[in-house]
Amino acid sequence: MHVLIAPDKFKRCLHAGDVATAIASGLRRSHPKVSLDFCPIADGGEGTVEALVTATGGRFETRRVVGPLPDMKVDAVFGVLGDGATAVVEMSAASGLALLAPQDRNPLRTTTFGTGQLLVEAAKLGAAHIILGIGGSATTDGGIGAAQACGQPVILDEIGPADPHEPLVGEDLRRVVLVKHARGSPLDRVKITVACDVTNPLFGPNGAARVFGPQKGATPEQVEELDQLLRRLAERCGKMAEANTPGAGAAGGLGFAMLAFFGATLRPGFDIVADAVKLRNRLRNADFCVTGEGRLDRSSFDGKAAVGVARACRQMNVPCSAIVGSCASAELDDPSRMLFREVRPIQAAGMSLDEAVRRARELIEKQAAALKLTS
Repeated sequence: MHVLIAPDKFKRCLHAGDVATAIASGLRRSHPKVSLDFCPIADGGEGTVEALVTATGGRFETRRVVGPLPDMKVDAVFGVLGDGATAVVEMSAASGLALLAPQDRNPLRTTTFGTGQLLVEAAKLGAAHIILGIGGSATTDGGIGAAQACGQPVILDEIGPADPHEPLVGEDLRRVVLVKHARGSPLDRVKITVACDVTNPLFGPNGAARVFGPQKGATPEQVEELDQLLRRLAERCGKMAEANTPGAGAAGGLGFAMLAFFGATLRPGFDIVADAVKLRNRLRNADFCVTGEGRLDRSSFDGKAAVGVARACRQMNVPCSAIVGSCASAELDDPSRMLFREVRPIQAAGMSLDEAVRRARELIEKQAAALKLTS
């Protein structure tokens, strides 16, 4: 029997690759003759670089770039996949909210410049295709910082082109007149696919500033100002259609910038990852699949990786079971029966979350050993 092991991470506990290794150990204990295919998976958010590099036999690259604050430097990791032609970048590695202390969170003062630097570095390594995950941002700069770092001239009123060495931040949207295309950019011939699971437009009641600004430290007054500034950016650049595209408001408008200034494509994160790791091709050779994630509940059916794997398995008639940290079984009764042969949580009744996290590797192995691989 050939088993595909395709789990997501257990958040704040184990990376997807570590979960896959633990599942494999358990399976070998009770089914020593099975052959295994390791395929860590992700949904386009945190952990996507690690999962894709591991699943494709790629490599990690580290670059020192500008952080979410213009005077901050961070060592950001991105990946080159096993094909050597595809790179994967998480904007949170350079411009993420988690990089800032709570008192430093202010979307008028943060920038996507470092994310742009990572895109350039990936292109310099010869990437013909870049997958960009844009979750977890600290920014609401409309992507002008990223555009600036990638060599797109950002024209400011009374000044002309912004200094390419002085990262633009959210409050600089007040001065932006136009973002122009620069010929000869390192990204000119690079295809960019953005992993985006939100459908918010750039501005308006459901836009970047109003929906996501407060969690990034914006006051009510700043939310109103940023919403107007993002609208004006789209108007001045003649990119209103892109501004109203679902997902344009992701990452404080970085989704808009990728559409408007880079010709990128926005796609659901899991679909991008599944294509990159050739999930469906690998399922063709599988007799069984084991997936998993930290928490399986109703929200898992809105683009999360474990349910995405199970849906692909159902399409290809491959039985699929899940090992999870915990499971809201009452919420999942009907859909889980359709998608999963078994759902096995590692957190037993009466066990504290702290204990489950501490013993996660051991408990995953135990549940994997107990899986029924035949009907």
